[in-house]
Amino acid sequence: MNNNRGADARGRVTGLPDWDRCGVMGVVNVTPDSFSDGGRWFDTTAAVKRGLDLVVQGADLVDVGGESTRPGASRVDEEEELRRVVPVVRGLASEGVAVSVDTMRAAVAARAVEAGAVLVNDVSGGLADPGMIPAVAAAEVPFVVMHWRGFSEGMNSLAVYEDVLDEVTAELRARIDAVVSGGIAPERIVVDPGLGFAKNAEHDLALVARLPELRALGFPLLVAASRKRFLGRVLAGAADTAPPPARERDAATAAVSAIAAHQGAWAVRVHEVRASADAVRVARAVEGAL
Repeated sequence: MNNNRGADARGRVTGLPDWDRCGVMGVVNVTPDSFSDGGRWFDTTAAVKRGLDLVVQGADLVDVGGESTRPGASRVDEEEELRRVVPVVRGLASEGVAVSVDTMRAAVAARAVEAGAVLVNDVSGGLADPGMIPAVAAAEVPFVVMHWRGFSEGMNSLAVYEDVLDEVTAELRARIDAVVSGGIAPERIVVDPGLGFAKNAEHDLALVARLPELRALGFPLLVAASRKRFLGRVLAGAADTAPPPARERDAATAAVSAIAAHQGAWAVRVHEVRASADAVRVARAVEGAL
């Protein structure tokens, strides 16, 4: 029997294309200090080329960010973030790429949408800037609500849970309610459990294992595991062994992409696209064979 678990099962997002499988969001960090590829795409021309390369590799969306959110990172000012992000968004959008903007600032989100972005991906879920929710509501674009407990400089101290699934679910539900109350249409909301943000490896693995329960929130689910610390910890094995560098975690990232796709994620967010694009397509083929 053919088991159709396409867009209907994964959820639809008004304003974005429907895919018959888990989507792939490629990452372009226009920063000098990203944990995984800081500085490689800091130049606007290089960043646009990178985004176009990710599309060739199979990305459905390209997520452009100008502020590192690695643990311990300091914030950049608004003017600098705008300088980094807006030209890249404009350049990619002019080539027909579906672009999302990764920002916690309402002004950056608004300018990026004006430049052609079709999705706002706010790792704070609207908590960092009180102007974000009304700005996104006015722009009428989709919005990613991520689980977040605080800025990068202090988030490791916030990784304290009695039951990580229950607490993340409850905190996401509260943010969703606030976002909807602020005027963002429910059909434009995507949720993200925030792997690596105020979470240790044990917490991240528990959330990946229970993605179907997070989907019970009733919104499309974005899973952003790419190159994160918990994968480094898994690959290291023993606690006293140094984890491999971030760029050596792409095979592990693709493994999570396959798991997430099989468990009904709407999309995965990854730095290297090709392996994850293959993984989600294989997962869909297996679903279709059931």
